[in-house]
Amino acid sequence: MRYFLALFLLACFSNLEAQVYETTPPEYIRTIEFQGESEFSGTPIIQLGSPITIEFDDLVGDEADYYYTIEHYNFDWTPSNLSKNEYMDGFDDLRILNYQNSFNTLQIYSHYRLTIPNRNTRGLKVSGNYMLRIFNENDELVFSRKFMVYEDIAIVRAQVKRSRDLKFIDTKQVINFSVDGTDNLVFRNPDKNLKTLLIKNNNLSNSIYDLKPQYSLGNEFIYRYDQPAAFWGGNEYLNFDNKDVRSATMNIRSIQLIDIYNTYLYTDGVRAFEPYTYNPDINGHFVVRTLQGEDPDIEAEYTWVHFGLQNFQDLNGGELHIYGNFNNFTLDESTKLTYNSKKEIYETKRLFKQGFYNYKYVLLQKDGTIDEGFISGNFDETENQYTVLVYYRDIGGRYDRIIGVGSANSRNISN
Repeated sequence: MRYFLALFLLACFSNLEAQVYETTPPEYIRTIEFQGESEFSGTPIIQLGSPITIEFDDLVGDEADYYYTIEHYNFDWTPSNLSKNEYMDGFDDLRILNYQNSFNTLQIYSHYRLTIPNRNTRGLKVSGNYMLRIFNENDELVFSRKFMVYEDIAIVRAQVKRSRDLKFIDTKQVINFSVDGTDNLVFRNPDKNLKTLLIKNNNLSNSIYDLKPQYSLGNEFIYRYDQPAAFWGGNEYLNFDNKDVRSATMNIRSIQLIDIYNTYLYTDGVRAFEPYTYNPDINGHFVVRTLQGEDPDIEAEYTWVHFGLQNFQDLNGGELHIYGNFNNFTLDESTKLTYNSKKEIYETKRLFKQGFYNYKYVLLQKDGTIDEGFISGNFDETENQYTVLVYYRDIGGRYDRIIGVGSANSRNISN
């Protein structure tokens, strides 16, 4: 009995260790733009047969060689049982051939671009979770990014509701949704084989995984949760636009040329205790652009952007960070703010390519969790975009298919 128990525990721990996570890039890799059907960079969610494109800059600028691989994963991001020729038409582990050097910029860099499908990687055959990995010429992993491929065979309807718990009615947004298999897809053992993923603003780090259907109407499965399907409303993102490095524009106080351009933003304040104010944003995303050239990919400058935040709240041992899709919603040393006792503000600077950027301030708590509302507040009126992914593995199936995608926007929130 002890022997079988040991084998069971070993299998469980092995499964946990097999889960994969995205690898963050080193400092010299900047401005990763990963796009599918959406106009903004992020985690691509594409229909089977659609293209994806990844672009990034190498600030060393020495035309280094980079290679890519693509791997298929299950719903829980453990490796699937499919061999490469079962999910891919063509080959990977190939060099990225499309690159250009920056032109007429103070900060040199090499800009790389990869589109799939291409001549060698002709396409993906199945839906599901995927990981794109970028390696250098020494076969060292430089960074990796997740993306999802879906089949449009199930109808997914989603709505944004206010919380039924009066404690959170003004601060949270709840996603109600349903999954209809239609006549061509009959769900078998849905409690085990039907899985869901709820994503807010294309940010996987705060997603809700694997809600079970509460009841069904024929072949339609209904999800009417309250708190298990609730997201903090947050607040609209702040923004800056440094497309013109010759003069201060949107939310920019001044610009100085010190080796390269330095962009100084106006000092921000705490919004958590102020009434909600509608301020249109692009939900944390960014767009590279410049007025000083025709091709922003290679003619946009890199600038040091200086942030300042006036905050008198006790952090309780936590850290303040700037937050957004400019680095895939990752918190690291480049996003951390430090307190300047002379100015009585928290401040930091980070290197950005010219463009329009959304950002906000968040609190990284001692337990490692992120409190997005500590500085910005949480409001049920905030405009957020929600995506619902539905996974299904039929009896005898060898991988988790993504059979449908639904979306809803909190502009249409209701009780």
